[in-house]
Amino acid sequence: MAETATQRTPDGLPRGFRSAEQGWPELHRIPHPPRRLPLLGDVLGVSLRTPLQDSMRIGRELGPIFRRRAFGREFVFVWGADLAAELADESRFAKHVGLGIANLRPVAGDGLFTAYNHESNWQLAHDVLAPGFSREAMAGYHPMMLDVAARLTDHWDTRAAAGRSVDVPGDMTKLTLETIARTGFGHDFGSFERDRPHPFVTAMVGTLSYAQRLNSVPSPLLIRGAARRNAADIAYLNRTVDELVEARRASGASGGGDLLDRMLDTAHPETGERLAARNVRHQVITFLVAGHETTSGALSFALHYLALHPEIAERARAEVDRVWGDAQTPGYEQVAKLRYVRRVLDESLRLWPTAPAFAREARTDTVLAGTHPMRRGAWALVLTASLHRDPQAWGPDAERFDPDRFDAAAVRARPPHTFKPFGTGARACIGRQFALHEATLVLGLLLRRYELVPDPGYRLRVAERLTLMPEGLRLRLRRRTAPAAGRAPAEARTHR
Repeated sequence: MAETATQRTPDGLPRGFRSAEQGWPELHRIPHPPRRLPLLGDVLGVSLRTPLQDSMRIGRELGPIFRRRAFGREFVFVWGADLAAELADESRFAKHVGLGIANLRPVAGDGLFTAYNHESNWQLAHDVLAPGFSREAMAGYHPMMLDVAARLTDHWDTRAAAGRSVDVPGDMTKLTLETIARTGFGHDFGSFERDRPHPFVTAMVGTLSYAQRLNSVPSPLLIRGAARRNAADIAYLNRTVDELVEARRASGASGGGDLLDRMLDTAHPETGERLAARNVRHQVITFLVAGHETTSGALSFALHYLALHPEIAERARAEVDRVWGDAQTPGYEQVAKLRYVRRVLDESLRLWPTAPAFAREARTDTVLAGTHPMRRGAWALVLTASLHRDPQAWGPDAERFDPDRFDAAAVRARPPHTFKPFGTGARACIGRQFALHEATLVLGLLLRRYELVPDPGYRLRVAERLTLMPEGLRLRLRRRTAPAAGRAPAEARTHR
C-alpha cells in the first residue's frame, strides 16, 4: 500500500523504526553473526540483560561495521574509528533518535535528548538553556555542589567509623540526583536521609529498564505487566515534576537564574518564544534523569578503577593535596586545575562510557567509507564503548586502564572523533561541562579524605538500563590522617 503523508515526518522520512533494509541498499556486504535463525534472527549466545556487551563482543569478532537481526528488525553497528569519524561529519549526518531513545519519548517527549530533529522545541530549549551552563552559571552552582558532597562525606564518615563498606553506585546516584535537583531546580529529594532509593530514582530506573527491554521483544504485548508498571512509573515522574514546577510558580520566588527559572521565565533572545508548559515538564524530567544517571555511573566506574590501582589513586591524591593545599573547601577555579584527576575520569569514561552508544542518520544519499551506500535517513548505531577500545586509535593495550592516555600530547596525537562519551555534533550533551566539573570535584574531595579499599572478591559486572553502571560495587574506606586540609568537622564547614 502506498504511504500517506501522515506516515512521514515533516522532513519527509518514514515515521517510526526504520529497519536497515530500508536505508542500506547493499546490506549484504555488511557481516552478521553466523547461525542466524528464521524469525528470531541473531539471538544465539546472547542475553536480554546485556545487549550492549553482547554487541561489543560480536563486533570484536565481525569487525568495525556489522549488523544484527532480532525479530525481523535489522540493525547496523559501527565502532571503527575511521567510520565513526565519518559519521560525526555534521554536513553529512545528524542525530538519529534510535529505538532505545524513542522508547523514552512517552516520558521525556520532545525534551533535549529525545526530540526528533524536525521538532522545533529542541532548538528553542537549547538556545534558552545554554546560558545555564556558561562559566558564570557553573561558578554559581559550585557552592551547592559542595553542600551535596558534604552530605555524602558525612554519610561515608559514619560508615567508615563503623568499619562498614559503602554502596558506591547507590551513593553516587544519591549525590548526583541531589546535585542536579538543587542546582537546576532548587529542590531537595532528601536522598541521604533515606535507607532506600527515593521513589523518583526507582521510577526512573523502571522507565530506563523498560525502554531497554522493549528493544529485545518482538511486541510490547508480550510484556503487558511491565507496560503497566512503566505507565505507573511515568505517572509518578510526571506528578513529581509537575509539583516541583507548580511550587516554584506558586511561591513567586526566583531560583537565582537556575534552569527552572530559565524554563519558566526566559524568552528566546531572537524570536521571543517561550517554552510551553508541557515542554517544561519534558525538559525537567530530561535533566533530572540524564543529569544524574550518567554522572553517577561515571563516578562509580572511576572509584572502581582508583580502588583497583592504588598507585594511580596516590598520584591523583598527591595532585589534590598540592593544588588545593590547606583550603578547607576548593574554589571553583581550583577544580579545573586537577588535570590528572580529570584524566582518571576521562579514562573511566573511555572504558565504560555511561551513555554507551549514539545513532547517526544520513542527511542525504551518501556512501560510508566509499563502500557502503546509504539512502537519506539510513542510520547506524555507533558503539562508543567499542570505539573507545579500537586499537587503531588507542593502541594494542586499549583494554588497560591508563589515565596518561589523556595527557595533552597524547590527545593531540590521536585522530579526532575517537573519544565520544557525550555524543557528537549539535545534539551532543548540553550539560557535559556541568557533569565534568561535578565529577572532578567529587573525586578530588573523596581522594583527599579517604583511601579506597576494594573487595578482593569483586569482579566488575556492568548493569545495562540504556545507561551503564557497575553492579554490586562496594568499597571500604580508610580516613586519611594527613594532610589535615578539607577534614573540618561538619559544624565548621562554610558551605552547609
